[in-house]
Amino acid sequence: MSDTTPGRLTKLSRSVAGKRVIVTGAASGMGRATAHLFADEGARVAVVDLQPERVLAVTDEIRDVHGADAAIDVVCDVADHDSLKALVATVVDRFGGIDVVVNNAGISLVNSAFQDEDTYEANWARTLDVNLTAHSRLIRLALPYLREADGGGRVVNIASTESIVVTAGLAAYAATKAGVVGLTKSLAVELGRHGVNVNCICPGPINTGMTSGIDDEAKQLYAKRRVPLRRYGDPEEVAQMTLSLCLPAASFLNGAIIPVDGGMSIRHT
Repeated sequence: MSDTTPGRLTKLSRSVAGKRVIVTGAASGMGRATAHLFADEGARVAVVDLQPERVLAVTDEIRDVHGADAAIDVVCDVADHDSLKALVATVVDRFGGIDVVVNNAGISLVNSAFQDEDTYEANWARTLDVNLTAHSRLIRLALPYLREADGGGRVVNIASTESIVVTAGLAAYAATKAGVVGLTKSLAVELGRHGVNVNCICPGPINTGMTSGIDDEAKQLYAKRRVPLRRYGDPEEVAQMTLSLCLPAASFLNGAIIPVDGGMSIRHT
């Protein structure tokens, strides 16, 4: 969309005002920050997560600032195909379409080669369902609407630097995050000609619920040893990159895999 403001030399818009956005895993951490940020920038947001109270709390936070039409709360288990179908139907009914999908929902379950078989199999299957299969399903379900989006549809998949460097005992998590990178590249090639851009963010160490169980001293030691910026990131720092990938001005960015990790993944010593 061009900007015809007198005196401007640039043509591409940096506004997401009016965009209709789905954010999964939006009840906390990076998802919550992403939902807030899109709403702050004038988008209408579907706040999607598994726990009703937390979903409603985030939705109410947004509505209190931006009005009743700024957000809807949708309780959804992304691992359930029928729940994803209901999610898309609800968003289309309330918003009239879908312009942006942010696949942020994810879990990290211990998945060690030395686990007992039942635990290993259960954790492997659940992690794949939530972290990878759900991403593919939601994109496919939203695709008819993303193709009709004014200025082109946008998909942002949230992977992890565990797709680049890994932690022992998180086999399924690492495998799914690498899979998200591959899914992003494949769909970027396939959907680009249909007006849908697909990109991926790989967050590094971020202060979220997933990392809340790590002792503060251990976080500080890790950051000083591994992260050039010498700290953990804030959820909004990831959300800002997610928003940037969805700007109308980001129209030629497709298939990008972007670490947001303070430089962790490029540090050798």
